Amino acid sequence: MQIKVIFLFFFGFLTVSQLPLPETKAELGEKLFFDPILSRDSSISCASCHKPHLAFADSLAVSPGIEGRLGRRNAPSVMNMAFRSVFFYDGRAKTIRDQIHFPIQDSVEMDLSYEVAVSRLISNKYYKTAFNLIYKEDPNVDNVADAISEYESTLETANTEFDAWMNNRPNAMSASAIRGRDVFMSDKAKCFNCHFGPDFTDDDFKNIGLYDDSKYTDRGRYDITKKPSDMGKFKVPGLRNVAVTAPYMHDGSFKTLREVIEYYDNPYKIVHDPINIDEDLSKPLNLTEQEKRDLEAFLRSLTDRRFYQLN
Repeated sequence: MQIKVIFLFFFGFLTVSQLPLPETKAELGEKLFFDPILSRDSSISCASCHKPHLAFADSLAVSPGIEGRLGRRNAPSVMNMAFRSVFFYDGRAKTIRDQIHFPIQDSVEMDLSYEVAVSRLISNKYYKTAFNLIYKEDPNVDNVADAISEYESTLETANTEFDAWMNNRPNAMSASAIRGRDVFMSDKAKCFNCHFGPDFTDDDFKNIGLYDDSKYTDRGRYDITKKPSDMGKFKVPGLRNVAVTAPYMHDGSFKTLREVIEYYDNPYKIVHDPINIDEDLSKPLNLTEQEKRDLEAFLRSLTDRRFYQLN
């Protein structure tokens, strides 16, 4: 959908029936992404927690679901997910299609049986027509997931100052950001040990120290695998558009990039007795003030230019 149409639909100025019929799977998935029909009381949509102007993340530490119910984890950006091999902070889904049903069925998010959600779409004249136009069949558990995943797979970004600089195109990459890239890749900061590749993630699980079984009690990956070695581990997020996806960490406990950098510099200042913390963070990094400023400048350079006008 065009930006204007998205705005009118998302804020209730248009209904689904007033929208043009989609021509592709991704266009159909986009309509579903913004439609609250997939929540039990039709009050929230996927876009309620994954806001386009925030790189499809949220500005709250934990987003409210139906009836204001709160979970325990921050809503991550759903951009740049087309090539990921694991989804959610605890890795419960292995494909972009498999992750679709989780928020729909989660009791603190959309709280709707996936089968009931599909039945709603079958009963909706617009969606019944749209699915038969594109998939040649009524909505079902497979093609609904396929449509939404097709849309989410289009949310790729690479039009950043950093990408332009790397490819010798006109750019506004600052001297500080260039120095920050060197800090990022250095053995001293160790950022590149986990955040590498086109989207700056190794798709692995790490324990960065935010688990002490006291104040920080989310066990992360352990809840899925039940392996003691996974206690307190969480999926390494990608860093594209990180400047517009605050707050940070799986619990949204850090409000700014500078707070994140300060934490990594010495996690023990925040969590005095972390359990199972990764070896790379077992000792303070001792970054200088200049290195911290440069590192933040580099992280900001990973912002897609489309967000310059929106934030």
